[in-house]
Amino acid sequence: MNKDNKIELLAPAGNPEKMKTAFAYGADAVYLGIPDFSLRVRINDFGMKEIKEAVKYTHDFGKKVYVTVNIFAHNKHIDKLPKYIKELKKIKPDALIISDPGIISVVKEIWPDCEIHLSTQANCTNWKSAKFWHEAGVKRIILGREVTLDEIKEIHEKVPEVDLEYFVHGAMCMSYSGRCFLSKYFLNRSANLGDCVQPCRWKYGVESRKLKVESDKEFFITEEKRPDQPLEIVEEEHGSYILNSKDLCLIKYLKDLVEVGVVSVKIEGRAKSVYYEAMVNGIYRKALNMIEDGDINKKDLDYFYKELDTKLVHRGYTDGFLLGGEADQEINESHQKCDWEFCGQAIKKSEIKNQKSKWEISVKVHNTLRVGDEIEIVKPFYDIISMKLEKMVDSKNNKEIKEAHGGSGGQTVIIEMDEEVLEYSVIRRKIKK
Repeated sequence: MNKDNKIELLAPAGNPEKMKTAFAYGADAVYLGIPDFSLRVRINDFGMKEIKEAVKYTHDFGKKVYVTVNIFAHNKHIDKLPKYIKELKKIKPDALIISDPGIISVVKEIWPDCEIHLSTQANCTNWKSAKFWHEAGVKRIILGREVTLDEIKEIHEKVPEVDLEYFVHGAMCMSYSGRCFLSKYFLNRSANLGDCVQPCRWKYGVESRKLKVESDKEFFITEEKRPDQPLEIVEEEHGSYILNSKDLCLIKYLKDLVEVGVVSVKIEGRAKSVYYEAMVNGIYRKALNMIEDGDINKKDLDYFYKELDTKLVHRGYTDGFLLGGEADQEINESHQKCDWEFCGQAIKKSEIKNQKSKWEISVKVHNTLRVGDEIEIVKPFYDIISMKLEKMVDSKNNKEIKEAHGGSGGQTVIIEMDEEVLEYSVIRRKIKK
């Protein structure tokens, strides 16, 4: 594979800071959206002003930005949609991500030459569907997570004119293609309007109730804080969806995805931290570069997987449906424990005067950071400096301190380094046991 066939790494952007971190760690494009029309209402800091600034920032760096308009729209959304599309037309993002045919029709009326990407929410899982959507004006299809590697290959072979995108990392919904009712059921906050509170991560108990026939029973799960809202567990011929799916991780299958026709690999996680952005984008970018150079092996992939597994909080990993199996569930706990904690991000660097090859980095502290901590500074594109933190200075009063804390606002500290550390580099510390 040559550089002319570079595979796009597409990253989530929940706010401008996360967007800039994603680009620093090698993302080629980001996706974002405002709460009214996006499947991320909570932890979403983008409005029209921020989207305009994001598009300018992105294009200045030769990158791309896609705006999500991917809710399942109701009449009230359609009524206010034209004004929003007209504003986006002026701003000129590189594409809109849409799941609803009605929204597509509105966009085509107002912005005929807009590039349209079909959201994974539209659940395109076969080549006939892909052909239909392409003929309807869709340039790219974000395939459903339920599509297997063999099916992707067939879709590409039968509809080669449409671009294919596939999720490779991040949270999996316990329901089919994210079409979940639990958030609406418990708190009247619809997942399909972008307001999911993730009830699938809550702790549930199981109870059984005998039916008239002694040998038969009904089974229910009850969330510990909502005992008056039991949910019956029903299994039918295709199996049953169990809560709290493991997270998707396809780092070992990137080359396979490229070979069957995928042109863009997508990271899930607009609500995740800047550390997540740095870790995941940095590792996937490094792997993609090695694939493009024809210089990657099993040892490399095992290392990347281990880093994602041991230095990032997650729910356990699964390869999802890619190989024809079923997605796995993490039934014992909400998240797996991690021996490392994200504690800060570099926001400024400066060379120390009269000291050759000495640098100071200003670090915005996100969690506790102490002198004596074993830390790793993760630089773009996942280059790592391992060190023991010997000294840090409070940036406000220039006094040496032993401990710093994050929280709202966060403390900023200065750390002296023997090598340059770029902005957006992240710092993690080994948790002492």
